[in-house]
Amino acid sequence: MASTHPVSRLAVRLFNVRAVEAPAVVAGLLMFFCLFTGYFMLRPVRETMGVAGGVDNLQWLFTATFVATLVALPAFGWIASRVSRRHILPWVYGFFVINLLGFAAVMIGLPGDVWAGRVFYVWLSVFNLLAISLAWSVLADVFVSVEARRLFALIAGGASLGGLAGPALGALLVAPIGHAGLLVLAAGLLAASAIAAAWLHRWRDRHRESGGERAGDGHRERALGGNPLAGISEVLGSPYLMSIAIFVLLLASVSTFLYFEQARLVAETFPDRTRQTQVFGLIDTVVQALAILTQVFLTGRIAQRLGVGVLLTAVPLVITAGFLWLALAPTFAVFVVVMIARRAGEYALVRPGREMLYTVVPAEQKYKAKNAIDTVVYRGGDALSGWVKSGLDLLASVPALPMVIGAGIALAWASVGAGLGKAQRRGETEEDNQIL
Repeated sequence: MASTHPVSRLAVRLFNVRAVEAPAVVAGLLMFFCLFTGYFMLRPVRETMGVAGGVDNLQWLFTATFVATLVALPAFGWIASRVSRRHILPWVYGFFVINLLGFAAVMIGLPGDVWAGRVFYVWLSVFNLLAISLAWSVLADVFVSVEARRLFALIAGGASLGGLAGPALGALLVAPIGHAGLLVLAAGLLAASAIAAAWLHRWRDRHRESGGERAGDGHRERALGGNPLAGISEVLGSPYLMSIAIFVLLLASVSTFLYFEQARLVAETFPDRTRQTQVFGLIDTVVQALAILTQVFLTGRIAQRLGVGVLLTAVPLVITAGFLWLALAPTFAVFVVVMIARRAGEYALVRPGREMLYTVVPAEQKYKAKNAIDTVVYRGGDALSGWVKSGLDLLASVPALPMVIGAGIALAWASVGAGLGKAQRRGETEEDNQIL
């Protein structure tokens, strides 16, 4: 029975949230807020380290990150195969907490060490994708697709809030507590994120769908079992998952083309490292502010009324135009507009839409296959497109050529997104029939 309380009616009208879902939304917001606050405190430092190593050497850092991701995948698969679904995230986040404390100790003992900075750059790049992918796996496990369409973007607002709070906290605290202190604080925030994820699983236990667990989900207290590398075989054996992998590969390629252009233009426009860090932080702030407004008030309604396909195609089409604009006017001002549109659109539209795709697959695919796509495929796309972009910059007699190629990649990205939206709708219909 619908609540008649004025506050409840206001919440439903403004945020599209039902009263029974409010605790889960709060838990999800906290999970993402703590995770992203910790990450974004450290991100400007990572970006400055990347530029300090030389823009021409970025492809080596991307390649090292891909290799590290290949090492991390079977380790994650081993944990996912042997512990219950509700304990996968706490185990992985606990390991990362230990890593952060170890890096803090190194920074105290070896301040300014170049290789320590490079290792931290690679580690944070692997941590970023794996930790975020796992948080989304929990959401895809806890919510059914009809709930996901309304709630995923709103919950992702916690990530954008963390993206605003993180750089501000980093700038405020780096002087009194240093980089090592920031890492210790990030470790505490990561532990808090794990607690919020456990709260989400408890909410699902209390508020299952009337038909019980969804078909193929199994019991949350039971380990997934299977091979630690099963995620790769699951992707290769499923046309649906392969399409998601291609979508992510194209997304990573577009992001890498723009990332290299960002490094080049920032290095040329702002030679001073302090100014570079400030520019990176300012871009992050604008991106997160725009993303929050879209996530809270627009994304859920777009997904509910127009479908997931719109979330997956709108941004790629805009970025196609953005690449062509950069080809005609390769200036820092134009780049900032395109980069903000890409990142804000990805956080507010593409990422929630992409995660909704996993609500209609079995539990093992939500964790193992999803993690393989979000880490190995994404970082593989980074590494490959990084070398392609570097080669184009060296060989192309026309500077605009890489941007024109980027436009073609973005257009293919939009096409795959449209097909995935249709496939997700079919899977959602089958899921509803199974529940009924």
